[in-house]
Amino acid sequence: MEKSIKVLSLITVALSLFVFGCGQKEKTVKYTIGFSQCNSAEPWREAMNKEILSEAAKFPELKVMISDGQQDNSKQVADVENFIVQEVDLLIISPNEAQPLTNIVEKAFDKGIPVIVLDRKVLTDKYTVFIGADNIKIGKAAGEYAAKLLKGKGKVVEIWGLKGSTPAIERHEGFIQGISDHPGIKIIYEQDGAWLRRKGREIMENALQRFDRIDLVYGHNDPMAIGAYLAAKNANRIDKTFFIGIDGLPGAEGGAQAVLNGELSATFLYPTGGKKAIEIANDILSGRKVPKTITLETVTIDKLNASKYK
Repeated sequence: MEKSIKVLSLITVALSLFVFGCGQKEKTVKYTIGFSQCNSAEPWREAMNKEILSEAAKFPELKVMISDGQQDNSKQVADVENFIVQEVDLLIISPNEAQPLTNIVEKAFDKGIPVIVLDRKVLTDKYTVFIGADNIKIGKAAGEYAAKLLKGKGKVVEIWGLKGSTPAIERHEGFIQGISDHPGIKIIYEQDGAWLRRKGREIMENALQRFDRIDLVYGHNDPMAIGAYLAAKNANRIDKTFFIGIDGLPGAEGGAQAVLNGELSATFLYPTGGKKAIEIANDILSGRKVPKTITLETVTIDKLNASKYK
């Protein structure tokens, strides 16, 4: 009798587990998305990757694969080729540089793969949608802010992002527009910092050796601007120099905190667009129409509002 009860109990448990398991069965992945990231070395890029994966987790029918182009155009082209061979259902790409990545984007699009171009542009209209902030608008806001800090006169060091990338080109163009009404503001030194903090520091070290007076440093992103600040601090030359950047990432290492720390006078929010990319990818794969261009909003972050963004 006791043996029969034990057997019956085991059968009951097994049936319960079977029913529970059926009820908890995961949804089948319907769509595979290939995300070609130009590099994952920058904090802003890491934030973009995390945002994409976090948002994709809300859609069990989506599977996201991320490749790291490592700031190498040839590697990123090969990454996209691999996604094409794997016949992904949709491609998201943040190009390292515009011209070298244009042909492979066109190839994916011509193969019938929907393409979301994220953050950086390519030199074609053969894509499904572009998502990014207005870098000329951001650069102009930075220039106007610099003009106020300098009261219309001063010597500026500009630390570029990767010069072949559209954000760097547009952030420079916008900055020039922002200071155009102030002929007393001169860019005395400009170098390509490749978006990297250590490069920003190295460029500033060189600038400090060449120029006795530097009134403001304009970094195309926060890490390079912070690197420049650290170089000036090490040389005991921060008292009469302003530092401004772009990105405005939250967190202890982000631009908003750097403003609160007194390292940056201001930064300008540049959303990663990762969340929006997945939302739009889901719309495309679900057959919904999407606009050709989606412009992300920006904001000036200084000591008046930095605590809100830290």
